[in-house]
Amino acid sequence: MNTYTPKPEEIIKDWYEVDATGLVLGRLASRIAQILMGKHKPIYTPHIDTGDFVIVTNADKILMTGKKWTDKRYYRHSGYPGALKSRSALEMKEFFPERIIQFAVKGMLPNNKMKDRRIRKLKVYRGAEHPHQAQAPKKLEI
Repeated sequence: MNTYTPKPEEIIKDWYEVDATGLVLGRLASRIAQILMGKHKPIYTPHIDTGDFVIVTNADKILMTGKKWTDKRYYRHSGYPGALKSRSALEMKEFFPERIIQFAVKGMLPNNKMKDRRIRKLKVYRGAEHPHQAQAPKKLEI
């Protein structure tokens, strides 16, 4: 019995497009993380990047359950003393709706050396338009 390891020329990277209108953030992010890792393919190998590219449109129309729009906080720190900044999810939706999805997906990827490489394959856009029409993305239903 031999262990199968996919060779770089055998890995085909597809492009998928997801319309986030009316989708719950956590469920959307977990499905996107699976596609970025390549777990939906039979050649999935944990230490090789077999994942696909994902384009998310209409990021400003996602949903959150419960009172997360007001209770959930996003923090950032510049590294200087007293420089901790905080925004609610509602403020983030108003100013940076793309970052909400990026942070959620990044939190669902495993913490290893390939995390940055995988998150670079995620493209998130506020509206319905995106510049990746040449890649002929497939529609992904979630």
